Amino acid sequence: MEKDVQKKIIKYLKDKGCYVIKTIQTNRGGAPDIIACMPNGKFLAVEVKDIGKKNTLTPLQRDNLEQINAIGLGIVADSVEDLKGVFNEN
Repeated sequence: MEKDVQKKIIKYLKDKGCYVIKTIQTNRGGAPDIIACMPNGKFLAVEVKDIGKKNTLTPLQRDNLEQINAIGLGIVADSVEDLKGVFNEN
């Protein structure tokens, strides 16, 4: 379930020293589910999808991630494993 994946990702990011916000309601449609500031100061946004549904982004979500990737890092994740590359873990 997506909600469970979000909780695991939030815990992982906090354990890595990130400042993490779970978005609930925003003033921007298609905003990513999780916003974080990494210990190195880099902006990170994570759009969480149910396992196996990474390719189900709406056009608005895809556009938001493209804008984020122009200035920081925006990813789609269906597990904590998807974040390990962000922290150079194997």
